[in-house]
Amino acid sequence: MWTPKPSSTLEYFAMLVADPTDIPLLEAAASLAHDEYPDLSNQAVPNAMDQLIGRLHRRLPADASPMARVRALNHFFFKDLAFRGNLNNYYDPDNSYIHLVLSTRMGIPISLAIVWLELAESLDLTAHGVSFPGHFLCKVSLSEGQVILDPFTGESLSREDVSERLHPFKRAHGLPPDEEAPLDLFLQPASAGDILFRMLLNLREIHRSHDDAMRELPIHERLVILRPDAWALRRDRGLCAARLGDKRTAARDLEGYLQHVQDAPDRAQVSAALSQLI
Repeated sequence: MWTPKPSSTLEYFAMLVADPTDIPLLEAAASLAHDEYPDLSNQAVPNAMDQLIGRLHRRLPADASPMARVRALNHFFFKDLAFRGNLNNYYDPDNSYIHLVLSTRMGIPISLAIVWLELAESLDLTAHGVSFPGHFLCKVSLSEGQVILDPFTGESLSREDVSERLHPFKRAHGLPPDEEAPLDLFLQPASAGDILFRMLLNLREIHRSHDDAMRELPIHERLVILRPDAWALRRDRGLCAARLGDKRTAARDLEGYLQHVQDAPDRAQVSAALSQLI
């Protein structure tokens, strides 16, 4: 039977996300790698980013306009450094670990976006991540308007491009392709907590797809830390703990879920799972 142990890496993550309004995104995202790379220094990613920021700033005059800063950033990031999406192994968990994204210059949209956003912030650009359906994006607000960027390819997207990318979302929700959708609704800035949540969900699904409950459980732990009031996350943690034979943790989480979510649509299934643990 698997036995849970105290984790200083989880305590560190909890400290970073304790204030939802002031989460240091780069450090918190980098800390997700501690489950796979426990010897990773907390300073490794910030130090590597500081070097990139120094190189970028030396390329720009102090009085560069915001648009000039965006162009210089994109050239530096996508051309000079050759950051790009990992097309050959998209679902490799390493694509979500920032220290490896920095060393390989490859990742998935959300991990590439985190690096790009850190560089943009260093240039005093008003840049945000966008939790777009199916594909994470970035945007920069300028006096000339918004620049929407695909961090996976470096492509700047027009509103028509963005609208076209909504078609799979519309199909999945039974909407006609020509149904007008308010694009700005899908281009809202994502908070640091939202970005971390999406990263963790990505990792959770990767480990689930490989039926790897041992690697999946630490992801559930972080999800519960990040969203402590989301009882469905505690349910999922409990079910994962049950698969690992940790009946005590599983029962605690499943009992808590049933107690707090009285109208749970899966109440019968969760109750049946709980009865097998007691």
